[in-house]
Amino acid sequence: MSKQMFSEVQRRGFLKSLAVGGGVGLAALAGCRHAAEMPSGEGQRRLRVAFSNAGLQTTWCKLGYDTAMLWAKLLDIELVWIDGGLNPQEQRNKVEMAAGDDWDFCCFQALQSDILVEPVRQLKRKGVPVISVDTLLTDTERLREVGVWVQIAANHQQMAESSTRYLMDKIGGRGKVIHIGGASAHSGARDREKGFLRVVAGYPEVEVVGGGVRWCDWKPEKARDTFDSLLSQTREPIAGAFFHNDDMALACVPGLAGTIHEKMVITAVDGQKEGLTGVREGKLAATTVNPTCMLHSWALIIGQFIVRNQEKIDDVPLEIPCPSPLVAKETGNLEAMFWLSDPRHCMV
Repeated sequence: MSKQMFSEVQRRGFLKSLAVGGGVGLAALAGCRHAAEMPSGEGQRRLRVAFSNAGLQTTWCKLGYDTAMLWAKLLDIELVWIDGGLNPQEQRNKVEMAAGDDWDFCCFQALQSDILVEPVRQLKRKGVPVISVDTLLTDTERLREVGVWVQIAANHQQMAESSTRYLMDKIGGRGKVIHIGGASAHSGARDREKGFLRVVAGYPEVEVVGGGVRWCDWKPEKARDTFDSLLSQTREPIAGAFFHNDDMALACVPGLAGTIHEKMVITAVDGQKEGLTGVREGKLAATTVNPTCMLHSWALIIGQFIVRNQEKIDDVPLEIPCPSPLVAKETGNLEAMFWLSDPRHCMV
């Protein structure tokens, strides 16, 4: 048996096991009506899907890409990837070019809110369902008007509140803290800022160094330079720091060694392999999971249901929230998150 044939047997075995086990189910994956019409032994129609996220330079987006590729194989989807390159205009240009092609549905994590509105309108005119992942593609009340069928995301404000509350507990609710943000035009980053501010408002003895968030566009190098600059503004030990993602946080940790700030408590958001390893090794006190695997896989699973079942937009919920647990050494879920987020599984 060839490797390709063996892979196909594995895929069919996976789908069959879901059906027998009461999971997603083979008939459901094919769309119940279409599965009933198919002659015995024939497969379902292969779907063609365009997917774009913010940029494969970040570990969160790269794992999302790995997840989409894995689940595309399981769901019999031809997946065409569009890398946002951490550049809003570049992502816009690529998606706009892709909008002229033929797709069964599309999934987009916009690097910047509203940047993809026009190409999504074009897809709407062609009758192509669009699923928005993580970042709000536009304001919630405009999603359907623009052409978005469903928004799949974790609650960014709650993620920030979770990590910030843990930080406040560990520093005793007093002292200087640093707040390093993602991209100011990113809806999730704005909500993370709101979450941080909401928690810190309850601690009058906490001072944010520099007066507020410092936007670093998800770039570790920019975060490190900004962080070092903030450290130089005080001769007193800084108690803690909250970062909008693990990559930026981990880039800044090495600079603390041998300084008056080396006992700083650091928390972040993302909760994938790198951040989880940081928690295990004591570099990060905690991180909150932004479930990239769940978001990217659900986008494909939901999209193929819409197409294969010929579902109507009014029957699909506008928003589907995903859970985002806090992970620290004492929370008891660290090893489980490692296993679930492993690229072999791509589940959280």
